[in-house]
Amino acid sequence: MKKYISGALALLILLSCQPVQKHEQKVKKPKLVVGIVIDQLRHDYFERYSDNFGEDGFKRLISEGFYNHNTHYNYIPTFTGPGHASVYTGTTPATHGIIANNWYDKNIKTSVYCAEDTSVYTIGSTSDAGLMSPHRMLSTTITDELGLATNFKSKVVGISIKDRGSILPAGHNPTGSFWYDKSNGHFVSSSYYGNEELPTWLQEFNNRNLADEYLNQTWDLSMSLEEYTQSTADDMPYEMKVRGKEKSVFPYDLKKLRAENGNFGLLPNTAFGNTILADLATATMDGEQMGQDNITDFLALSFSSTDYIGHGFGPRSVEVQDTYIKLDQEIARLFEHLDQKVGKGNYLIFVTSDHGCAEVPEYLQANKIPADHYDGKAYVQNISNALSEKFGQGEWIEDFSNEQFFLNHDLITEKDVDLDVIRKFIVNESLNLEGVAEAYSATDMQSTEFTEHKASALQMGYNFKRSGDVLLILEPGWFYQTRSATTHGTGYAYDTHVPLIWYGSGIKSGRSYKRQNIDDIAVTLAHILGTNLPNGATGEPIQEVLD
Repeated sequence: MKKYISGALALLILLSCQPVQKHEQKVKKPKLVVGIVIDQLRHDYFERYSDNFGEDGFKRLISEGFYNHNTHYNYIPTFTGPGHASVYTGTTPATHGIIANNWYDKNIKTSVYCAEDTSVYTIGSTSDAGLMSPHRMLSTTITDELGLATNFKSKVVGISIKDRGSILPAGHNPTGSFWYDKSNGHFVSSSYYGNEELPTWLQEFNNRNLADEYLNQTWDLSMSLEEYTQSTADDMPYEMKVRGKEKSVFPYDLKKLRAENGNFGLLPNTAFGNTILADLATATMDGEQMGQDNITDFLALSFSSTDYIGHGFGPRSVEVQDTYIKLDQEIARLFEHLDQKVGKGNYLIFVTSDHGCAEVPEYLQANKIPADHYDGKAYVQNISNALSEKFGQGEWIEDFSNEQFFLNHDLITEKDVDLDVIRKFIVNESLNLEGVAEAYSATDMQSTEFTEHKASALQMGYNFKRSGDVLLILEPGWFYQTRSATTHGTGYAYDTHVPLIWYGSGIKSGRSYKRQNIDDIAVTLAHILGTNLPNGATGEPIQEVLD
């Protein structure tokens, strides 16, 4: 009797499991994931420029996709390198180690670039553009985990104008990673990836010399100037001065301007930089046969020209508005290609940004809103003078960058000064600097767990081995004195608040205003794709997207 009951119970358990197994078998993974990062895309741009968009680009994303409206970067500093790394690793600079675009390396006492690697060489050019790799990124990416989950049968490719915009998202062992070489207008790679030449399809793409073709054209407005109602006047005093033009106004005759503005290096500073990347995206999908079988592939695509143009002209410029009008058309073109080659419902897209940007201080000042620039050299001089007066003469500061002071530890040891004492002294002195709102020492970052406000964001960006001795937080609207119209890097909403839209395979339309952190993206993708989480992941899955 007991045997009969046990057998019946086992049968009931088996039957109860079957519907779950059938349901799981119905879960359809996308054939292709397209991750789109739009460099310096502020959250307000989609709303501000919506009347200028067609139906098949951003509007299709927003109306048919799921929009997480309240997505933020939860760390300081908000730069391109850390942004791309955080989207794809599912964690913050404290863990993945990309603490800025460039930072002071305390071990070798010099500044290093986040993707720089002098142990490799360029593939596809005789220039130094390919001396790059992801070796400074300390954790895996969702693209790494996809490769591991499929025994590297998935095709994973990163492409961007910027090397870091391609390299960091593509991960440590992708099929390929390609970026723009400003010396010749071609896309190149690095010997790090194990190939001695570019793939045939990319050689053919480069042979089309599209950069040269675009640079012989004119960047003109998409509509009459009077219709750019979301922008300031076309000529503002703080805008980038283009050599060969008396004023930075449309049209831009690139054929006449290219020789005086870096030749092929001019292209990323125009809307055609996004056009050539969209060209490359379709060529990549076709050349690598992405999305053509049941093993999920991943194209990591980062549009960089939005950042170059934003820095140069500011977020309320005619140039930025026109760039997004034209980028909307490129997004529509990508949709058309995906629908034809992969099939609607077979691909998944997410769109986000690596950071926002500040309003131009001069623009805010003209409208009676507090904002300004600080002089980094003056900061260093003031703190150096105070240190010498307190602790004796010496070169106490080795470097000041990314609003962080790096101290001369050899001198501190030589003069037998307590490290924590000198750090605290600088914290107190820094609060006297104009534009500084808060200051924290490395000791604070290492010994106290901050759970809210800017201190928490600073700690999320603090890496024990790589970050500085004293870290500053500026007043809202402040950034360093620069020749650019604007920049980014703070923990304020104008830099941290970015769009996040999901579209395609398994994604229902809708929107949410629940707070999400940028490191939630990779964790959510891991659940969708059935992979392990990136090994340093600290984010949470976005439940509304998974439901």
